[in-house]
Amino acid sequence: MRRRLVISYLLLMVLVLLALETPLAATLATRETDRVRADRLADATRFASLAGPALRGGGPGPLDGELAAYDELYGIEAAVVDRDRRIVVASVSWEFDPGADAALDTALAGQQFSGPESVWPWLDGPVMVAVPINDGGEVLGAVVTATPADKVRHTVTAWWLLLAGIGLLAVLACVSTAFGLAGWVLRPVTELDAVTHEIAEGHRTARVRPRLGPPELRRLAASFNNMADVVSDVMDRQRAFVAHASHQLRNPLTALRLRVEELGPSLTDADGRAEHRLALEETDRLATVLDALLTLARAEREENQRVTVDAAEVAASRVAAWLPLARHRSVTLHLDTATAPARARTVPTAIDQALDALIDNAVKFSGAGGEVTVTVHAADGGTVLEVRDTGPGMTTSQLDQATERFWRAPDVQNVDGAGLGLTIAAVLVDASDGRLTMRQGEPRGLVAELWFPAPDEAAEVADAPVDSDAPVRA
Repeated sequence: MRRRLVISYLLLMVLVLLALETPLAATLATRETDRVRADRLADATRFASLAGPALRGGGPGPLDGELAAYDELYGIEAAVVDRDRRIVVASVSWEFDPGADAALDTALAGQQFSGPESVWPWLDGPVMVAVPINDGGEVLGAVVTATPADKVRHTVTAWWLLLAGIGLLAVLACVSTAFGLAGWVLRPVTELDAVTHEIAEGHRTARVRPRLGPPELRRLAASFNNMADVVSDVMDRQRAFVAHASHQLRNPLTALRLRVEELGPSLTDADGRAEHRLALEETDRLATVLDALLTLARAEREENQRVTVDAAEVAASRVAAWLPLARHRSVTLHLDTATAPARARTVPTAIDQALDALIDNAVKFSGAGGEVTVTVHAADGGTVLEVRDTGPGMTTSQLDQATERFWRAPDVQNVDGAGLGLTIAAVLVDASDGRLTMRQGEPRGLVAELWFPAPDEAAEVADAPVDSDAPVRA
């Protein structure tokens, strides 16, 4: 945008310079030409006054020496012709120029001629001047001079170069001023763009400095900060409400479950005992939903503090934790990872909770005899953790909705779960600047892939443990 502003300022400056310097350049060329024409007209008029007696007497008289001295001194060709266009007397270097015909026609008609109107640097040809020789109102002949225009062209060119230099300096000054002005105008916009990205990445305390740029952009910066404060406050209130509501509902839910359990011994009817069992299952499911909401609220409130963890070690611990459940459901769960550490930079517990959600879903939907494989490897400058199962998988439209809150596939509505596991995983992965992608497996099943960035050298040093037994240098 700065480049566009500078180009617009520069274009305006160039148009102004062209509008001012073009007429001035033409005026300078015309002025220099007029000065030469006026001098030659005066000289030709003098020669005409001397040529009258010569034409009447039939001899050149003193005019021959005058023209020769004039040519030798100034390098200007001159000639005197009679009314029949015969040369009566001419300077030594006189050569008939094609442009002299028009000059003689005008002079023999009784009028003075001088041309061209302006001498331009790219045109050749002399400055032609013709003056009639009159005697009692009768035109006896004409005096013609041909002045080389080189000196005039050089003078005009010098003036034009001076104007071009002044214009170039003006353009350079305009560019320098335009860059400064564009920077002053766009600095709030640039900072607004940077702060917007910071807020989008989770730094909700980032704000724009309101005292930059023109007044309109200052007001925009102040309005943006107010909007960011309001949105941040609303988000905090919403998350606090979810967390508080989830926490406060746990106590009455626990009490309700105890009361429902106490009703069990008093139920003797088979249908009543079945309903009692369903009521207990629903209270357990509600408790799971509240726990998931509380976990989600805490995950969204994280300030994106990053830690360096060994993804392979975390994956091994999570696979070990889920093995008993997998065996209970007759599902094969195993880990495939390299021996070297696979370090990743994430928010605390991001890999733990994301793997828990993915392994839970994989074990739950693979069914008896299914297989779940967890793979850890390095790729794309980071660490990839892949969870692959042999379950029914998802359709393309279901994959697009899988991370939405409380969303569950239509064919698994009766399966235990709150529909928040993948949502929590997606929030934690996004807060870690990672990626969560899911795709259909081949020939069947689902492949969920987590990617986390690798730590840089500064992060490695910051997370390195301090050796308390190391000697301290005085």
